[in-house]
Amino acid sequence: QVQLVESGGGLVQPGGSLRLSCAASGSTFSINDMGWYRQAPGKQRELVADITSGGSTNYADSVKGRFTISRDNAKNTVYLQMNSLKSEDTAVYYCNAVVPVGPWGTTNYWGQGTQVTVSS
Repeated sequence: QVQLVESGGGLVQPGGSLRLSCAASGSTFSINDMGWYRQAPGKQRELVADITSGGSTNYADSVKGRFTISRDNAKNTVYLQMNSLKSEDTAVYYCNAVVPVGPWGTTNYWGQGTQVTVSS
């Protein structure tokens, strides 16, 4: 089992910055990829960015050049630095961890979510 706890959300003006953190506990040795997803009201949850255990990253087109995902494996923590925030970035942000199960399967673990609101 893996537990994920997010922090760092809040209210910020357009053009501002926020840094989200997600601390993992439990069977952290089993975690492979980690990432951030978001869900705005009335919309489906979407991938924002993810990062492999080796540090390879992937970003949604909408956040490329503005957001940076990073990972500290020693602290079992993943970060999302969000710059040049826009109103359309307003959403609940969820941390995700992927754990391999058997030779072919995976299990996804989710944090409780943290609200990010971009508004003047």
